[in-house]
Amino acid sequence: MSIKISMKKLTIIMSIAFFSVLATPSHSFAISTSLGDSTADVQIAAKIVARVTEIQNMDKTNLSAAEKKELKKELKDMHKKADGLNRGVYLSIGAIIIIILLLILIL
Repeated sequence: MSIKISMKKLTIIMSIAFFSVLATPSHSFAISTSLGDSTADVQIAAKIVARVTEIQNMDKTNLSAAEKKELKKELKDMHKKADGLNRGVYLSIGAIIIIILLLILIL
């Protein structure tokens, strides 16, 4: 059984495939559990979560401006630490397009 596709249909199919690649997110996250999260990273993340919930539950109305500024700085530092724990793999749209073009040329 042979499938014949006209050039017009092939062009439509390829353009749909191309634009669907552009519609996908520009990054993909690595699977963090299988890549060897160390127990230290998990403990640090747990401490960060505990401290953030503690800060959220605080009564901030009695704090001075300097203390509020200190809390905000602490939250920013914890946010930076938490971002450092995320070991994601990011691909740009241009890289995805180049990979697809290379695959089309090879196959």
